Amino acid sequence: MSTVTPYKDLTTGKKEQVATMFNNIAPKYDFLNQLLSLGIHKGWRKKAVALLEEVHPKVILDIATGTGDFAIEAMKLSPDKIIGVDISEGMLKIGVEKINKLGLQNKIELKLGDSENLPFTDNSFDAITVGFGVRNFENLEKGINDIYRVLKTNGMIAILEFSKPQAFPIKQVYHFYFRFITPAIGKLFSKDSSAYTYLPESVKAFPAGEEFLAVLKKAGFKETKAIPVTFGVASIYIAKK
Repeated sequence: MSTVTPYKDLTTGKKEQVATMFNNIAPKYDFLNQLLSLGIHKGWRKKAVALLEEVHPKVILDIATGTGDFAIEAMKLSPDKIIGVDISEGMLKIGVEKINKLGLQNKIELKLGDSENLPFTDNSFDAITVGFGVRNFENLEKGINDIYRVLKTNGMIAILEFSKPQAFPIKQVYHFYFRFITPAIGKLFSKDSSAYTYLPESVKAFPAGEEFLAVLKKAGFKETKAIPVTFGVASIYIAKK
């Protein structure tokens, strides 16, 4: 996986740049997510969470939690506790406000944390979710290995990430939308054009499909599966420890 960073003129590492980027776009993130995906991303999260029902998770970790939408959706699994971690303080601040407004502060805890150096002991979680976060890892294999470490034996992961549709004309429409429409709308509303130029670049560089399943298998995961959604625009990856 080639390293793609949000800001080409900065010499800081990818991790620092991603944190800066999300801090910059945090105030408009939820609005732009809804606008750019036409709300479809909500259905993807629902499907990903439903796939975790078979393990009846009581303690869940949501990595790259952002403003907490995946963690909130995971409440449908009736867990005892959900912990969300993210490297962006700006995103977490909005997430905490959202969770407090919903009265879920006793169930969901959001904290600052590095996805590649998770601040948890081995075998801590029954299930782990990641929504559109793994392609932002500075070191993908290191991040996946750490996910494996903190997951309990027989625990399950559900990772939601953008893919690369191949069928005509979805492939052509997808690339046009990501290359031209997404950056234009992102720049208009977020005032950070780099963030929404980085999005298609990071998706292009990400080893989707079988390539990503190979990364999961190398880390030790079993029963790995990629489930394409919306004509392959995104995929849900599931696996067990």
